[in-house]
Amino acid sequence: MQEASFAGLIRTLIYIIGFYYLVKFLSRIFLPILLQKAANKMQENFNKHQNTYNQQNNQDFQTQKKENLKPTKQVGDYIDYEEVE
Repeated sequence: MQEASFAGLIRTLIYIIGFYYLVKFLSRIFLPILLQKAANKMQENFNKHQNTYNQQNNQDFQTQKKENLKPTKQVGDYIDYEEVE
């Protein structure tokens, strides 16, 4: 059976600290790039959904406009009133 040695403990701590600083250094380089890509992707998705929504509303508005252009039956005459003092 092997026993833990003081040198093995020190070596393990050095590896853990080295790994920590390596991850910290690489995250400072690559994390802003990854966040920028994620923000751009969310912006593209938002614009795509917004355009789809605007197209649907525009089609609904045009349909309503066409329906409202039907001739309406005139009921009565227009009478212009004058004020009497």
